[in-house]
Amino acid sequence: MDEQPNIVVVMSDQQKATASHLYGNTFCETPSMERLANEGVLFENAVTPHPLCVPARVAFWTSQFPHSNGCRRNETLMPPDAEHAWKLWKNHGYTTGLIGKNHCFNRIEDQALFDVWNPYPGARNNIHGMDWFRSEKDLNRVAEAVKKMPQQTLSFGYSSTDFPLEDHSTGLIAGQATRFIESNSKKPFALWVSFPDPHEPWIAPKYYTDMFPADKIQLPPQRDNEFLDGTAPERNIVLHDILNWRNDSIEDVYGVMGAYYAMVRFVDDGLGQILDCLEKNNLRENTIVVFCSDHGDFMGEHGMTCKGGVFYDCLTRVPLIFSWPKKIHSNIRQDSMVNLIDVVPTILELQGIDKPRRMQGDVLPTVTNGNEKKYTFSEYGCGGPMFSVSDLQKLSRPWGRKALMKSLQWREAEGRRKMVRTKDWKFVHDPMGDKDELYDLKNDPWELLNVCDRSEHTAKLNELSVRLGDWSIETEGDVPSPLPEPEKYLYS
Repeated sequence: MDEQPNIVVVMSDQQKATASHLYGNTFCETPSMERLANEGVLFENAVTPHPLCVPARVAFWTSQFPHSNGCRRNETLMPPDAEHAWKLWKNHGYTTGLIGKNHCFNRIEDQALFDVWNPYPGARNNIHGMDWFRSEKDLNRVAEAVKKMPQQTLSFGYSSTDFPLEDHSTGLIAGQATRFIESNSKKPFALWVSFPDPHEPWIAPKYYTDMFPADKIQLPPQRDNEFLDGTAPERNIVLHDILNWRNDSIEDVYGVMGAYYAMVRFVDDGLGQILDCLEKNNLRENTIVVFCSDHGDFMGEHGMTCKGGVFYDCLTRVPLIFSWPKKIHSNIRQDSMVNLIDVVPTILELQGIDKPRRMQGDVLPTVTNGNEKKYTFSEYGCGGPMFSVSDLQKLSRPWGRKALMKSLQWREAEGRRKMVRTKDWKFVHDPMGDKDELYDLKNDPWELLNVCDRSEHTAKLNELSVRLGDWSIETEGDVPSPLPEPEKYLYS
């Protein structure tokens, strides 16, 4: 019997696919991602099942869409009866570790599945299995700096520090991950390395922000009347009103983007540090390494920064690289439509572990003998009332992060929006009444014009509508997701 492979899942937070030169970016090199891709398979069309942290992560580990597992809001964490990867790996004798952002497991029973539990930031008192290699003072240094960020847009803060790289969460987590690998090199392990970056607040070491001066950054294409000509759904208009940069100086726009891409490059170096450690300990050949992000960020697209409950590619298309030198072909780009819920079934297939029947993901093509797919799906909302422009106007200005957070529970629950994507088309439907969306990705890759109402696309619209309906029927569960408490719909 072959030796059990080690498993390392490296996940960033809020990193859109096009934040890397591997996915078309012209100014942000990610050499470690490239190194990993050269040792495996890069998926060009990977989609998150949900463009929000908690639902995406629960869906990832359970291999179930949010409407099946009941986790459709940040307030609904891992269900108690969920069959997820960590239960399986623990039962198969793996030493397990979570280092970094959790945002998924809150039950003591689930946390106990990890032999090492270092969920930084936060929950410091709940760590077990391995102490942090930095002092508590060092751990808090960057968090304190966040509160005092000197440079501010009207909506969001951004900054850089001269603190040691290890004081930042990415440096801390990468260093702790290498300690875990070195300590467990003699037996099979499964490790989730979960970087909080490049999620806001956007703060990075000066070493990295210096890599992205304004004259290096390229702004994405815009359409001036995108949200004024009647083609955009109201939910998209609301989000643009909250997150747009029209009142920010161009210096601040470049500043925010520079900090974001600095964090992406920092994460990339953290990935490289982990790969170096695996090689140094002669573990790389028999270690399955996956790199991905839970969802994306506007970061300039559609004149916005941050994220929200819409389905542009900058929020739903994510990097995904799969590598196992011992068994998987190398240096391949795969353009099949795939989903993050496919990752765990693929790992299980490579391990020779049977996939639980409740898991909905398919094994990935090229990495396994899985079939290529033409369609994949994402969703948002759980049937709550609409959050309209008139509702937004009841909140105090300036809008931005304050309005984003104050309205989050309402907005993450509103509607029952569902997306189907192919290589060339995207269709978004809300059965609760907001305007549908259709994008011709071949001729409009930046999704600047919703063509849902154009008669020449009726056949394509009908085709994708049927695909959405079939998917909903095939995957719909009977697990409801609770709506926010009544006070979350009030303005006081």
